[in-house]
Amino acid sequence: MSWLRLFLPFAGAYFLSYHFRTINAVVGPILSNELSLGAADLGLLTSTYFVAFGATQLPLGLLLDRYGARKIEAVLLLFAAAGSAVFAASTSIDGLALGRALIGLGVSACLMASFKAFSQWVAPDKLAAMTGWIMTAGTLGAFASTAPLDLVLSWLTWREVFWLLAGITFLVSAWVFVSVPEKQSTQKPDSMAILWAGLQEILRSPHFWRIAPIGFAQVGGFMAIQSLWSSAWLMQVNGFSRSQAADHLAAMSIAMIVAYVLIGLVSTRLARHGISPRMLLAGALGFALTTLIAIVAEASEHHYALWIVYGAFSSFGTLSYSVLASDFPNALSGRVNTTYNLLSFAGAFAFQWAMGLIIDGLRATGYSSASAHRYAFIMLIACQLGAWLWFLSGFRKARRQLG
Repeated sequence: MSWLRLFLPFAGAYFLSYHFRTINAVVGPILSNELSLGAADLGLLTSTYFVAFGATQLPLGLLLDRYGARKIEAVLLLFAAAGSAVFAASTSIDGLALGRALIGLGVSACLMASFKAFSQWVAPDKLAAMTGWIMTAGTLGAFASTAPLDLVLSWLTWREVFWLLAGITFLVSAWVFVSVPEKQSTQKPDSMAILWAGLQEILRSPHFWRIAPIGFAQVGGFMAIQSLWSSAWLMQVNGFSRSQAADHLAAMSIAMIVAYVLIGLVSTRLARHGISPRMLLAGALGFALTTLIAIVAEASEHHYALWIVYGAFSSFGTLSYSVLASDFPNALSGRVNTTYNLLSFAGAFAFQWAMGLIIDGLRATGYSSASAHRYAFIMLIACQLGAWLWFLSGFRKARRQLG
């Protein structure tokens, strides 16, 4: 039951969520040429997904706790289907931004709703495996938006692709509503006042703010790169074609799939040998940051290898959710994750738009496209380095307290 009725509908939904998130990495250059969009325009257009997605996270945690995953997920996916249709029919940046925002709103519960449903229906010893598989489904959606999408665009226009996605999203909404079981609770649900008090407890916690910058800069920054600026870098700086850039992103997505599987396999074993998830997170993000520096410095001509390593180590950012949740009572876990998710998507929006503004601004003052992109990436690296060092300082503080 848990596989057919519970996992597969949510896997389909999260596949679409990640596909929509990263689709502009391949479609973006087409939109730029067809609608004469600058880097800032494209960055803002793509980031409206993150704005709408992030804005729902605080109320989403409350709604999931009160009304359940099945109803919330099925209804929200209808907004995503409508957004895809609006995007397909639009001829102006305003219409495209509205469609993109509706998509972000509509897929905002895909991962958190699955976590909520799994916690209700899946045995505790199987939760880690289910989490790993749902993340794999999402990464397959990201992979589908790279080389496979580029191939589809040789047969269909981008508008036809979004019309097709609108229909598929509607069908997945119906699938979730019909298939996912409803958990009947004999307890009276907490009032919104009680739920809100729990949220305030999270926001006052120093534990939350120790990890929060990782979500904003590292997790959010990676989403900004993966969903748009990776392909721009590969085309504008390295000189690859759109198809070649899509191939690089496909390789990175495959590496992320492997990384998610490895996280599930090795994290528990490493913890038994004294390497906690917190330590694994810190080390992996340090390697991801080092690899991004190597990419920007063009330290190697092995571009595939650099992007594969960058994607693999960046995948470990998902550990930050479980690391953070472990610092709070189980009753607050849903609100902890959605609050952290809000900061992550706020970071994705901020960096995606800011990098576009930097690129356009430097181009206007005479910088080459390659130099403008390089300075935009350096800004991101500086922010990520600060967040990583702040996170590491928590280790030193913990050792002083233990000593």
